[in-house]
Amino acid sequence: MIKAKPFDISKREVWAAFKKVRANQGAAGVDGQSIEAFEANLADNLYKLWNRLSSGSYLPPPVRRVDIPKANGGTRPLGIPTVADRIAQEVVRRYLEPLLEPRFHADSYGYRAGRSAIDAIRTARRRCWRADWVVDLDIKGFFDSIDHELLLKALRKHTDCRWVLLYVERWLKAPMRLEDGRLEPRTAGTPQGGVSPLLANLFLHYVFDRWMVRTHPYTLFERYADDIICHCRTKSGAVALLAQLEERFVACRLSEPRRSKAGGWRASGILGNHRLRWGIALRRASFFE
Repeated sequence: MIKAKPFDISKREVWAAFKKVRANQGAAGVDGQSIEAFEANLADNLYKLWNRLSSGSYLPPPVRRVDIPKANGGTRPLGIPTVADRIAQEVVRRYLEPLLEPRFHADSYGYRAGRSAIDAIRTARRRCWRADWVVDLDIKGFFDSIDHELLLKALRKHTDCRWVLLYVERWLKAPMRLEDGRLEPRTAGTPQGGVSPLLANLFLHYVFDRWMVRTHPYTLFERYADDIICHCRTKSGAVALLAQLEERFVACRLSEPRRSKAGGWRASGILGNHRLRWGIALRRASFFE
Protein backbone atom coordinates (compact mmCIF):
# COMPACT_ATOMS: atom_id res chain seq x y z
CA MET A 1 0.00 0.00 0.00
CA ILE A 2 1.35 3.40 -1.02
CA LYS A 3 1.44 5.81 1.88
CA ALA A 4 -0.23 9.17 1.13
CA LYS A 5 1.88 12.32 1.28
CA PRO A 6 1.18 14.75 4.12
CA PHE A 7 0.68 17.62 1.67
CA ASP A 8 -1.43 17.53 -1.46
CA ILE A 9 0.82 19.19 -4.05
CA SER A 10 0.29 17.97 -7.57
CA LYS A 11 3.09 17.11 -9.97
CA ARG A 12 1.32 19.24 -12.54
CA GLU A 13 1.86 22.32 -10.37
CA VAL A 14 5.57 21.58 -10.06
CA TRP A 15 5.81 21.15 -13.82
CA ALA A 16 3.99 24.46 -14.44
CA ALA A 17 6.29 26.19 -11.96
CA PHE A 18 9.35 24.82 -13.72
CA LYS A 19 8.17 26.17 -17.07
CA LYS A 20 7.78 29.65 -15.56
CA VAL A 21 11.25 29.52 -14.00
CA ARG A 22 12.77 28.28 -17.26
CA ALA A 23 11.15 31.16 -19.16
CA ASN A 24 12.59 33.67 -16.69
CA GLN A 25 16.10 32.14 -16.86
CA GLY A 26 18.47 33.45 -14.17
CA ALA A 27 21.87 32.63 -12.70
CA ALA A 28 22.86 29.58 -10.66
CA GLY A 29 22.51 29.54 -6.89
CA VAL A 30 24.85 28.18 -4.21
CA ASP A 31 24.90 24.72 -5.81
CA GLY A 32 26.23 26.11 -9.10
CA GLN A 33 23.47 24.37 -11.05
CA SER A 34 22.21 26.26 -14.08
CA ILE A 35 18.78 25.80 -15.61
CA GLU A 36 20.40 23.86 -18.45
CA ALA A 37 22.08 21.52 -15.97
CA PHE A 38 18.78 21.08 -14.09
CA GLU A 39 17.09 20.16 -17.38
CA ALA A 40 19.73 17.55 -18.18
CA ASN A 41 18.11 15.31 -15.57
CA LEU A 42 14.73 16.99 -15.55
CA ALA A 43 12.37 14.14 -14.66
CA ASP A 44 14.46 13.02 -11.70
CA ASN A 45 15.08 16.56 -10.43
CA LEU A 46 11.40 17.49 -10.60
CA TYR A 47 10.34 14.25 -8.95
CA LYS A 48 12.78 14.77 -6.06
CA LEU A 49 11.55 18.32 -5.59
CA TRP A 50 7.89 17.27 -5.68
CA ASN A 51 8.56 14.41 -3.28
CA ARG A 52 10.23 16.69 -0.75
CA LEU A 53 7.60 19.40 -1.05
CA SER A 54 4.68 17.03 -0.65
CA SER A 55 6.30 15.15 2.24
CA GLY A 56 7.19 18.29 4.20
CA SER A 57 10.91 17.56 4.08
CA TYR A 58 11.93 20.33 1.69
CA LEU A 59 14.51 22.64 3.27
CA PRO A 60 15.49 25.75 1.29
CA PRO A 61 19.25 25.97 0.74
CA PRO A 62 21.15 29.19 1.49
CA VAL A 63 20.75 32.01 -0.99
CA ARG A 64 23.84 33.08 -2.93
CA ARG A 65 24.57 36.75 -2.38
CA VAL A 66 26.25 38.88 -5.02
CA ASP A 67 26.88 42.61 -4.90
CA ILE A 68 25.56 44.53 -7.91
CA PRO A 69 27.06 47.94 -8.79
CA LYS A 70 24.65 50.87 -8.46
CA ALA A 71 24.44 53.63 -11.04
CA ASN A 72 25.28 56.29 -8.45
CA GLY A 73 28.20 54.35 -6.99
CA GLY A 74 28.41 51.66 -4.33
CA THR A 75 26.68 48.30 -4.53
CA ARG A 76 23.42 46.64 -3.57
CA PRO A 77 23.12 43.01 -2.45
CA LEU A 78 21.23 40.58 -4.66
CA GLY A 79 20.15 37.13 -3.48
CA ILE A 80 20.11 34.28 -5.99
CA PRO A 81 18.23 31.10 -4.99
CA THR A 82 18.97 27.74 -6.59
CA VAL A 83 16.94 26.63 -9.60
CA ALA A 84 15.06 24.04 -7.52
CA ASP A 85 14.27 26.65 -4.87
CA ARG A 86 12.94 29.07 -7.49
CA ILE A 87 10.63 26.31 -8.72
CA ALA A 88 9.43 25.60 -5.17
CA GLN A 89 8.74 29.29 -4.60
CA GLU A 90 6.83 29.47 -7.86
CA VAL A 91 4.60 26.60 -6.68
CA VAL A 92 3.74 28.61 -3.56
CA ARG A 93 3.31 31.84 -5.53
CA ARG A 94 0.85 30.15 -7.88
CA TYR A 95 -1.17 29.01 -4.88
CA LEU A 96 -1.15 32.35 -3.08
CA GLU A 97 -1.60 34.86 -5.87
CA PRO A 98 -5.27 34.03 -6.64
CA LEU A 99 -6.03 34.38 -2.92
CA LEU A 100 -4.21 37.66 -2.37
CA GLU A 101 -4.49 39.54 -5.64
CA PRO A 102 -8.25 40.32 -5.38
CA ARG A 103 -7.68 41.75 -1.90
CA PHE A 104 -5.05 44.29 -2.92
CA HIS A 105 -5.87 47.97 -3.25
CA ALA A 106 -6.65 49.42 -6.67
CA ASP A 107 -3.83 51.97 -6.25
CA SER A 108 -1.16 49.34 -5.56
CA TYR A 109 0.76 48.98 -8.84
CA GLY A 110 4.00 47.13 -8.13
CA TYR A 111 4.55 43.54 -9.29
CA ARG A 112 0.93 43.00 -10.27
CA ALA A 113 -0.32 41.56 -13.55
CA GLY A 114 -1.93 44.15 -15.79
CA ARG A 115 -0.46 47.08 -13.82
CA SER A 116 2.73 48.99 -14.43
CA ALA A 117 4.82 51.93 -13.30
CA ILE A 118 3.45 53.91 -16.23
CA ASP A 119 -0.11 53.32 -14.95
CA ALA A 120 0.93 54.65 -11.55
CA ILE A 121 2.58 57.74 -13.04
CA ARG A 122 -0.41 58.41 -15.27
CA THR A 123 -2.71 58.32 -12.24
CA ALA A 124 -0.35 60.49 -10.17
CA ARG A 125 -0.19 63.04 -12.97
CA ARG A 126 -3.97 63.33 -13.13
CA ARG A 127 -4.37 63.64 -9.37
CA CYS A 128 -1.65 66.25 -9.02
CA TRP A 129 -3.90 68.71 -10.87
CA ARG A 130 -6.54 68.24 -8.18
CA ALA A 131 -4.30 68.45 -5.09
CA ASP A 132 -1.31 70.79 -4.88
CA TRP A 133 0.68 68.94 -2.20
CA VAL A 134 2.22 65.47 -2.05
CA VAL A 135 3.84 63.26 0.54
CA ASP A 136 6.67 61.40 -1.19
CA LEU A 137 7.97 58.24 0.54
CA ASP A 138 10.57 55.59 -0.16
CA ILE A 139 11.03 53.11 2.69
CA LYS A 140 14.68 52.50 3.52
CA GLY A 141 15.78 48.89 2.93
CA PHE A 142 12.16 47.80 2.74
CA PHE A 143 12.63 44.27 1.36
CA ASP A 144 15.33 43.58 3.96
CA SER A 145 13.49 45.00 6.97
CA ILE A 146 10.05 43.37 6.84
CA ASP A 147 9.22 41.85 10.22
CA HIS A 148 8.75 38.08 9.93
CA GLU A 149 6.21 37.80 12.74
CA LEU A 150 3.95 40.49 11.29
CA LEU A 151 4.27 39.11 7.76
CA LEU A 152 3.26 35.61 8.83
CA LYS A 153 0.38 37.07 10.84
CA ALA A 154 -0.85 38.82 7.69
CA LEU A 155 -0.44 35.65 5.63
CA ARG A 156 -2.47 33.59 8.12
CA LYS A 157 -5.40 35.94 7.63
CA HIS A 158 -5.69 34.66 4.06
CA THR A 159 -4.72 31.00 4.23
CA ASP A 160 -4.45 28.15 6.70
CA CYS A 161 -2.71 25.89 4.17
CA ARG A 162 -0.08 24.13 6.25
CA TRP A 163 2.49 23.54 3.55
CA VAL A 164 2.33 27.13 2.31
CA LEU A 165 2.84 28.53 5.80
CA LEU A 166 5.57 25.99 6.52
CA TYR A 167 7.64 26.79 3.45
CA VAL A 168 7.18 30.56 3.63
CA GLU A 169 8.47 30.49 7.19
CA ARG A 170 11.45 28.38 6.12
CA TRP A 171 12.24 30.76 3.26
CA LEU A 172 12.13 33.71 5.62
CA LYS A 173 14.82 32.06 7.75
CA ALA A 174 17.03 30.79 4.90
CA PRO A 175 20.51 32.31 5.33
CA MET A 176 22.59 34.19 2.78
CA ARG A 177 25.89 32.72 1.63
CA LEU A 178 28.40 35.50 1.13
CA GLU A 179 31.02 35.48 -1.59
CA ASP A 180 33.67 34.42 0.94
CA GLY A 181 31.57 31.36 1.88
CA ARG A 182 30.29 32.63 5.22
CA LEU A 183 26.60 32.19 6.07
CA GLU A 184 24.67 35.26 7.16
CA PRO A 185 21.47 34.52 9.11
CA ARG A 186 18.31 36.45 8.22
CA THR A 187 16.12 37.81 10.98
CA ALA A 188 14.03 40.19 8.85
CA GLY A 189 13.10 40.73 5.21
CA THR A 190 11.28 38.77 2.52
CA PRO A 191 12.64 35.60 0.92
CA GLN A 192 14.91 36.02 -2.08
CA GLY A 193 12.97 34.74 -5.07
CA GLY A 194 9.67 34.71 -6.91
CA VAL A 195 7.42 34.76 -3.85
CA SER A 196 9.08 37.89 -2.43
CA PRO A 197 7.14 40.61 -4.32
CA LEU A 198 3.80 39.02 -3.45
CA LEU A 199 4.64 38.84 0.26
CA ALA A 200 6.01 42.39 0.22
CA ASN A 201 2.77 43.65 -1.30
CA LEU A 202 0.80 41.75 1.32
CA PHE A 203 2.82 43.36 4.11
CA LEU A 204 2.32 46.90 2.82
CA HIS A 205 -1.33 46.13 2.10
CA TYR A 206 -1.83 46.05 5.86
CA VAL A 207 0.87 48.46 6.96
CA PHE A 208 -0.03 51.21 4.48
CA ASP A 209 -2.94 50.62 2.07
CA ARG A 210 -5.60 49.50 4.54
CA TRP A 211 -4.33 51.91 7.18
CA MET A 212 -4.80 54.79 4.73
CA VAL A 213 -8.31 53.64 3.84
CA ARG A 214 -9.20 53.42 7.52
CA THR A 215 -7.56 56.61 8.82
CA HIS A 216 -7.44 58.87 5.72
CA PRO A 217 -10.28 57.67 3.50
CA TYR A 218 -10.30 60.82 1.35
CA THR A 219 -6.55 60.96 0.70
CA LEU A 220 -5.62 59.47 -2.68
CA PHE A 221 -2.31 57.71 -3.18
CA GLU A 222 -0.28 55.58 -5.57
CA ARG A 223 2.05 52.85 -4.34
CA TYR A 224 4.58 50.96 -6.41
CA ALA A 225 6.17 48.48 -3.99
CA ASP A 226 7.73 50.78 -1.35
CA ASP A 227 7.58 53.95 -3.47
CA ILE A 228 4.56 55.95 -2.34
CA ILE A 229 2.93 59.24 -3.27
CA CYS A 230 0.01 60.67 -1.27
CA HIS A 231 -1.98 63.64 -2.55
CA CYS A 232 -2.97 66.41 -0.12
CA ARG A 233 -4.87 69.65 -0.66
CA THR A 234 -2.95 71.71 1.92
CA LYS A 235 0.61 71.94 3.17
CA SER A 236 -0.47 71.47 6.76
CA GLY A 237 -2.35 68.31 5.81
CA ALA A 238 0.69 66.92 3.99
CA VAL A 239 3.03 67.64 6.91
CA ALA A 240 0.61 66.04 9.38
CA LEU A 241 0.19 62.95 7.20
CA LEU A 242 3.96 62.56 6.84
CA ALA A 243 4.41 62.59 10.61
CA GLN A 244 1.65 60.01 11.08
CA LEU A 245 3.11 57.74 8.40
CA GLU A 246 6.55 57.82 9.97
CA GLU A 247 4.97 56.81 13.28
CA ARG A 248 3.03 54.05 11.54
CA PHE A 249 6.13 52.58 9.93
CA VAL A 250 8.02 52.58 13.22
CA ALA A 251 5.07 50.88 14.93
CA CYS A 252 5.14 48.19 12.23
CA ARG A 253 8.87 47.64 12.79
CA LEU A 254 9.98 49.12 9.50
CA SER A 255 13.01 51.29 8.97
CA GLU A 256 12.50 55.03 8.69
CA PRO A 257 11.75 56.28 5.18
CA ARG A 258 14.90 56.72 3.12
CA ARG A 259 13.29 59.63 1.34
CA SER A 260 10.31 61.34 2.90
CA LYS A 261 9.04 64.83 2.36
CA ALA A 262 5.91 66.90 2.02
CA GLY A 263 5.88 69.52 -0.68
CA GLY A 264 4.21 71.03 -3.68
CA TRP A 265 4.19 68.57 -6.54
CA ARG A 266 5.73 71.05 -9.00
CA ALA A 267 8.68 71.63 -6.69
CA SER A 268 9.00 67.99 -5.73
CA GLY A 269 9.86 66.97 -9.28
CA ILE A 270 7.77 63.81 -9.22
CA LEU A 271 6.61 64.54 -12.76
CA GLY A 272 9.94 65.69 -14.13
CA ASN A 273 12.53 63.74 -16.09
CA HIS A 274 15.18 64.41 -13.43
CA ARG A 275 13.38 62.01 -11.10
CA LEU A 276 13.18 58.47 -12.38
CA ARG A 277 9.95 57.62 -10.64
CA TRP A 278 9.66 53.85 -10.37
CA GLY A 279 12.35 53.37 -12.98
CA ILE A 280 10.46 55.14 -15.80
CA ALA A 281 12.00 58.26 -17.39
CA LEU A 282 9.46 60.68 -18.81
CA ARG A 283 9.94 64.00 -20.60
CA ARG A 284 8.67 66.99 -18.62
CA ALA A 285 6.94 68.38 -21.73
CA SER A 286 4.87 65.23 -22.17
CA PHE A 287 2.74 66.20 -19.18
CA PHE A 288 1.74 69.52 -20.65
CA GLU A 289 1.21 68.64 -24.30
